[in-house]
Amino acid sequence: MKISRRIADIPMSGIRKMFDLAGPDSINLGLGEPDLDPPKEAIEGMNAAALAGLNKYGPTAGIMDLRNAVAEYCSKFSPIDGNNVMITPSGSTALLEITQSMVDPGDEVLVPSPGFVIYGPHAELAGGRSVEYRLTDDGTFQPDIDDIQSKITPRTTMIVVNTPSNPTGGVLTEENKRALCDIARDRNITILADEVYNEFIYEGEPVSFLDSLDCAVVASGFSKMMAVTGWRMGYLCAEHEVMDTLIKMQYHVCASPNMPAMYGILAALPHMGPYLDNARRVFKSRRDLITRRINEIPGMHLDAPHGAFYAFPSFDLDMSSADLANELARNGLICTPGSAFGSYGEGHLRFSYAADESKIDAGMDILSKVITERR
Repeated sequence: MKISRRIADIPMSGIRKMFDLAGPDSINLGLGEPDLDPPKEAIEGMNAAALAGLNKYGPTAGIMDLRNAVAEYCSKFSPIDGNNVMITPSGSTALLEITQSMVDPGDEVLVPSPGFVIYGPHAELAGGRSVEYRLTDDGTFQPDIDDIQSKITPRTTMIVVNTPSNPTGGVLTEENKRALCDIARDRNITILADEVYNEFIYEGEPVSFLDSLDCAVVASGFSKMMAVTGWRMGYLCAEHEVMDTLIKMQYHVCASPNMPAMYGILAALPHMGPYLDNARRVFKSRRDLITRRINEIPGMHLDAPHGAFYAFPSFDLDMSSADLANELARNGLICTPGSAFGSYGEGHLRFSYAADESKIDAGMDILSKVITERR
């Protein structure tokens, strides 16, 4: 059978490659999947909806009650309404639908490096071309504004920004957000803001583009914040003027989101404050543990990440991050090579601290042993 060039030329995710290497006894710190239980209200709400017969197609943009509830939830950043919100089947789908709706063949999309593995492929699948921009290497992993400006051409149509960042845990500063918005408005470029980890900030305040929808479209989701990754539920926020286009795209992707899951999320949203306070305490403790353990290993360095639940330490061995990750996998520790996240990710490894502390400790024991033997 013929395979389309558009997908044949896209490499498999480096995260999934490492996941497939995991043996039954491996310590898996490679997948960003919270091990916490979901809010009980979410489970109860979804089950109640399913038992009540709410298992049919719903509105393409999601049920209006949930769209309104998400708008109210987001009002801490900006006063938006339900018509600014579309419920999507996962945050990843939101990113794909935005790109498919706004990128034409030949357009250029600036993507962060190191950055999440799907940004570049999504641009390519839309017929565009992805261009890496550098994150700063000072431990804060901020978008390098000068580098971004140097890479803008007449074909640049979109800049992807991820805060907090996967894989680095970096959190965008308000100053850099303003600089990015100035660039977008001056050059008629759309910012695609991936804010799926914005509930997981350990120092300072979250920064959002929700107050800048004149130049940005925001993608987020419920999978991480509610620990329901298997439900595949997300949302996006945009100006009213572009929402009809995004809804049309979603119709051709999935017709409508998961109906019972929408009611589960709707039931849980009013109770998220205490739930997220606890989640942040858990992840911050794990962040502190993995930071300490990594910095005790000669030749490795990690500035404590301020958000998400990823550590992205550097190492000084004379080998590639892919080779080091493969050697760690052979020794029973699954992580992701920095090179999977772009050319500027080389010399790093990504570890998820969404796993419990016993797994983090066991994984760091393996890391220390392998690095020490290599040195």
